[in-house]
Amino acid sequence: MRYTIGVDVGGTFTDVVGVDAEGREYLAKAASTPHDQSEGVLDGLANLAAAIGLTLTELLETTTRIVHGTTVATNALLERRGARTAMLTTEGHRDVTAMREGLKPARYDLRLPQPPALVPRQLRLPVRERLRPDGSVEIPLDAASLEAAIATLRAQQVESVAICFLHSWAAPKHEHAAAEAVRAALPGVFVTCSADVLPQIKEFERFSTTAVNAYVGPVVSRYLTRLESRLREAGYTQPVFVILSHGGMAPIHEAARLAVGTALSGPAGGVSAALALSRRGMGEQLVTLDMGGTSTDIALIQDGAATLGRGREVGGERIALDSLDIITLGAGGGSIAHLGSGGTLEVGPQSAGARPGPACYGNGGTEPTVTDANLALGYLDATRFLGGTRLLDVAATERAMATLAAKLGITPEATALGIYRLVNARMADGVRVATVRRGVDPRGATLLAFGGAAGLHASAVARDLGMARIAVPLFAAGLSAWGMLQTELRHEIARSVVSAEAMPGDASLAALFEGLESEARTQLAQWFQGEVAAHRAADLRYGEQVFEITVNLDGVTPDRAGLRAAFHARHRALFTYDLPEEEVVLVTARAAASGLLPALPVRPAGAPGPADPLGTRRALLETGWTELPVFAFDALAAEQAIAGPAIIESATTTVLLLPGDVARMDAGGWLAIDVPQG
Repeated sequence: MRYTIGVDVGGTFTDVVGVDAEGREYLAKAASTPHDQSEGVLDGLANLAAAIGLTLTELLETTTRIVHGTTVATNALLERRGARTAMLTTEGHRDVTAMREGLKPARYDLRLPQPPALVPRQLRLPVRERLRPDGSVEIPLDAASLEAAIATLRAQQVESVAICFLHSWAAPKHEHAAAEAVRAALPGVFVTCSADVLPQIKEFERFSTTAVNAYVGPVVSRYLTRLESRLREAGYTQPVFVILSHGGMAPIHEAARLAVGTALSGPAGGVSAALALSRRGMGEQLVTLDMGGTSTDIALIQDGAATLGRGREVGGERIALDSLDIITLGAGGGSIAHLGSGGTLEVGPQSAGARPGPACYGNGGTEPTVTDANLALGYLDATRFLGGTRLLDVAATERAMATLAAKLGITPEATALGIYRLVNARMADGVRVATVRRGVDPRGATLLAFGGAAGLHASAVARDLGMARIAVPLFAAGLSAWGMLQTELRHEIARSVVSAEAMPGDASLAALFEGLESEARTQLAQWFQGEVAAHRAADLRYGEQVFEITVNLDGVTPDRAGLRAAFHARHRALFTYDLPEEEVVLVTARAAASGLLPALPVRPAGAPGPADPLGTRRALLETGWTELPVFAFDALAAEQAIAGPAIIESATTTVLLLPGDVARMDAGGWLAIDVPQG
């Protein structure tokens, strides 16, 4: 039997999903190991092998593909634990990253401190050189200036160097020459050029993204090398792929080179899963609610497609690569409830993480979390958590809840219910940011709830938003890992355009896009031999606008008329109006090549006959304490209907149906819940 495996490293648990050649799906979990994520990955793989009935070596020897989502780059940025990084830049432009386009998060706050620099000023070293915007040389690369900068790099014992010269997007020759000199003088130092990371105009975005790549590159490279080595030692011989922020995946060596592209690696798996479920019939309008142990990730699927964004900030640093448009909240099962500065109850963003974890984990945690609140309310079974492999410490939860309740001056029960209500309100607000603020009415979409904790909160969140439909997959707790198996290899390339006219002529446009597509296909061919699909897009704006929008050009004739018509339509869809009489300016042309992998087999879901309740559980609802019937998720028959209030649980997730909810098991493998309106 052959297997494909997806691995998603979260803040609390590492989820591992395996799918065999007949479509059977297996899920295993292991505690995440933040000090070295590869330890948790191997633990999860060992647990998956045991669940299948194999040894770890037997599993890995019969596995054809492993796809991995990692938070190493994200953690390095958030915790400021990246490499000691320097930057070589054009003389006179060492402060581009510090000026940050002249903007600050709170523009009227005169006391707002300067954000800490990823590359301190003394390590931003000027080099005498200058290119013009057309790529021609204004000032040749000065060898003496470069040698002086390299001497400083050596004296400062830097681990990584970002090379960011003015207008290198038009011609990379100076950057590449400088990189060759640095590598020759300082072997072993990680070197990255802005022309290779983000060959586009806008110096701050290009410099910032390259600096981030240099900062996290050595950390990510060391981790991926260590992971690959451990997998090889355990018997795995096939490729390891890493999912990137845009939802595609790349082999380890490419992910290490463009480490900044992994900054949103983990959440991307959940969006890939949503796209796959949309294609399987869940619906073309979905809002994802991925609630794990540390955070909740929210994304919008419209017309069966995900939205890509650019210019995201992680840890206060601008990253201008394409990434899935995901809203992340500090609201997970491990989010800590505490007394706020105003004397009111607050939840998060601090998290108990994997160690010590919630108080009920019994690992020394003393502060109440969302998971503790769910246990105190009766929504979780202390004896069946993680399929009974972990017994929850009810007494520890009661102590933690009582301590916070005393500070608030209310009962422990009211405290637990307040935590539950507050985290639900925060998630509902997050959905509004992902939908309403983008001009989308969430009431017409299905709320796709996954992650280990989302099933307990989805109905309350949907009610707050007026959403009538919820879907909870059987593999909710490992859906992000499963989604990584649904993605494709992808290589993107972009080129900014400077022209005396707003847009090049038709022949030049056709040649531009054909050249980009050919280059993307050539790069992808280095990793992948198989069917390839190509995609085109462009960043366009009206002549007087100071921002551009990305327009999908798949199926659009690459000429002036085609680009203008596509831009007008996209502008109208985003902002409700367009200006046909205005000139349209092409800023950046884009192409991507996607390597299409064989689709995973699908097995029909649902048990042969209707399932009876396992028993009842006493739980606190808004109406008071109630005995709720408890059903086994994986024992439900296809189309079996269950009316709320009730609890539906599996080894890795629990779903709470509130009064009036009606759930049925869809043959596609998810619980479809109708939520009453009004």
